[in-house]
Amino acid sequence: MTASTTSSATASAATAADPDSAAASLSAGAFWSDAERHLVRYGPAFTPEIIERAAGSFVFTAEGRKILDFTSGQMSAILGHSHPEIVATVQRQVASLDHLFSGMLSRPVVDLARRLAETLPAPLDKALLLTTGAESNEAAIRMAKLVTGGHEIVSFARSWHGMTQAAASATYSAGRKGYGPGAPGNFAIPVPNTYRPDFTAADGSLDWRRQLDCAFDLIDAQSTGSLAACLVEPILSSGGIIEPPAGYFAALRDKCRERGMLLILDEAQTGLCRTGTWYAFERDGVVPDILTLSKTLGAGLPLAAVVTSAEIEQEAYERGYLFFTTHVADPLVAAVGNTVLDVLTRDKLDERARSLGAFLHRGLTDLATRHPVVGDVRGRGLLAGLELVADRETKQHSNELGARVTRRCLELGLHMNIVQLPGMGGVLRMAPPLTATEEELSLGLSILDQAIGDATATL
Repeated sequence: MTASTTSSATASAATAADPDSAAASLSAGAFWSDAERHLVRYGPAFTPEIIERAAGSFVFTAEGRKILDFTSGQMSAILGHSHPEIVATVQRQVASLDHLFSGMLSRPVVDLARRLAETLPAPLDKALLLTTGAESNEAAIRMAKLVTGGHEIVSFARSWHGMTQAAASATYSAGRKGYGPGAPGNFAIPVPNTYRPDFTAADGSLDWRRQLDCAFDLIDAQSTGSLAACLVEPILSSGGIIEPPAGYFAALRDKCRERGMLLILDEAQTGLCRTGTWYAFERDGVVPDILTLSKTLGAGLPLAAVVTSAEIEQEAYERGYLFFTTHVADPLVAAVGNTVLDVLTRDKLDERARSLGAFLHRGLTDLATRHPVVGDVRGRGLLAGLELVADRETKQHSNELGARVTRRCLELGLHMNIVQLPGMGGVLRMAPPLTATEEELSLGLSILDQAIGDATATL
């Protein structure tokens, strides 16, 4: 008897006793059987829940469980799930103008480009609308190479910029082994991690200036003289919610200027109010040469952008810049982007992210006072990280602890994301919707409190 035959026989027997539960069981069994048989696995194991719908800060499973979503989907749904204004925009726009030949323009596209420029400092006033973060980084790198005439790209050693060729070649946190050579001329520089400093001052703190100087000494030694750009995140998210110290990006910009490189900032997760300001780079007073946006711009729908100056755009155009894709400048998602800007502005969600972020940070700091396994609390606004360690004094990491806390959170009704990289503890990555309430954040903190306690008790 095959496994599928056994499952059918078991389900048939159960049906006689409880038809409704048996039908649900059979449906779930068929779902996972089909998933195993027909889906390509593209990352870590799938969450063992069938998600039927989502609304606001919660997702709902086929079994009727309500799970608080502390990741905003894939760090994207900044207005929560199924926001009524996003729903209305999609319904209206798809009925009138959804997709066009890529050389045609529509009002939603031009409106969004103009409105994005209005949220940004000069000279960022030219936008290219695309679909994903990887695609926007691909387009930005391609533009930087064409304009500078170079091909070498510098990124952080724990970066994540996407899985397409140029973006993946600038990604160092995962996915590099087994695929052959990446694009030539990609270099990594160390992450300025204040919790785990590598270059230290006399007091043991991170000496990031010496670290940065050393990093570019090594870049200069390896470069063939063809440096094009530095592509970095203002706050490394997949790298463990690591925020470089104040002053770092101004110094990094100067390193780029000295070498004729462009500075590209990837604000896929930090852009559009999540960190408490419209853009994370505002804290540092540094304006990038090229800005890439995605995730938060579409609030869960596939929309991304490359924004640059008129001068760089003109140079790229004169050199024949080509990034002609199937869904470039699509009107449907551009209309959604305009609605996202409407809601962010009207509801002052930058201020809300600052307020709720302070509330979340206080709650996480309180957890740290009661759980010795909490090594560090960090982040800005509603992008937060909590690093778990086996020993707070030595900062010894424990992959098992992080995995147990994450599993227990899901069992208790909280979806969390864990970042586990060599040389660091498990970092719980939190990015609730900007529309979340204090009550929802309190619920998440309460579940996390219990999950940490339960997980440490079983180690």
